Amino acid sequence: MRKIKVGIIGQGRSGRDIHRHLFETQSSLMERYDVVAVADPIPERCAPVNPGANPNCKIYSDYRDLLKDKNIELVINASRSHKHVDICIEAMEAGFDTISEKPLARRVADVERIEAAAQKTGRFFTVFQQSRFRPLYRKVFEVIHSGVLGKIVMFKIAYNGFGRRWDWQTIQDLCAGELLNTGPHPLDQAVEIWNSFGDCDPEKIFCSMARVNNFGDAEDHIKLLLSGKDHPTIDFEVSKCIHYTPYTYQVYGSNGSLTAMGNTIEWKYFLPSEAEPRVPQIAPLEGPGRLPSYCGEKLNFYEEKCVLPDAAGGFDHWGSRYYENVYDAYVNGAELVVKLEQVKRQVRIIEECHRQNPLPKFVKVPEGTV
Repeated sequence: MRKIKVGIIGQGRSGRDIHRHLFETQSSLMERYDVVAVADPIPERCAPVNPGANPNCKIYSDYRDLLKDKNIELVINASRSHKHVDICIEAMEAGFDTISEKPLARRVADVERIEAAAQKTGRFFTVFQQSRFRPLYRKVFEVIHSGVLGKIVMFKIAYNGFGRRWDWQTIQDLCAGELLNTGPHPLDQAVEIWNSFGDCDPEKIFCSMARVNNFGDAEDHIKLLLSGKDHPTIDFEVSKCIHYTPYTYQVYGSNGSLTAMGNTIEWKYFLPSEAEPRVPQIAPLEGPGRLPSYCGEKLNFYEEKCVLPDAAGGFDHWGSRYYENVYDAYVNGAELVVKLEQVKRQVRIIEECHRQNPLPKFVKVPEGTV
């Protein structure tokens, strides 16, 4: 099995602790990828610490020098978010196939710049959206499309918690905030659910965002609703203002419903073939003695439960599945699961959320910040 030679730009929480960690610790990826170069202005972050690290991995303090290294085939752009677009374009124009960390961009116009660069250079390009491979979500997707819940009228997704932040991920001019930081994970899933009922943009987008516990100037509370003809309503939350998180996913259907949290998915439904046929009744309902009555029936409900193994809940599992698909697409011509047009729809929604919720900026970022 041939190994793809990888260069990683950025050795922070993503480049070092996610991408490099995956390539150098996960057996399925260690046989597929070889990290031959990393770049970060902080040298301590570039030191090899994983058991599968290449002892000959080159270290660059400037990503521009990494982009001169012709031993690299695939560049992982794990720079800070405000540099994603420009560095991705630089990498492709330098002759490298490229994967961008999320968020890809804040505006559709920037995605179109990347599309143009990929088309012009003919380079391979995709976005790191490993949560698409989260087993809990994949099982929810499977149940939705099994048909047992009937017509799906709403899909709810909540990536919530309680906490305060003061790092760069709270600063608008660094392309940060919870919608651009945490948000691309559940929003990628929400967009796939949406697309599975018809490939079109939502007809209506409603979003309310606020800065509550952040010490920067970006949002940390988002409520988003997507709706359109022949699609379920998408109810989306990312908030750092709630301790109580009863679900990650919920599904509302005509024949039943589903809830999922942690490693557990539960769903309950009836079979229409076993239910008594009903027609609307114009006359008032009557009980014994012609007293008023309410609708009431006993439906035969079926309950199912799936408990996933502990490993399925880990980032290593999701990231490995993502990079296995990338390898199959890159080397064997298989279909990419995460497609750029899907991410573009995600960015279109993000841009509209910000348009509806312009927050004041009060953090000044020095020019030239990387």
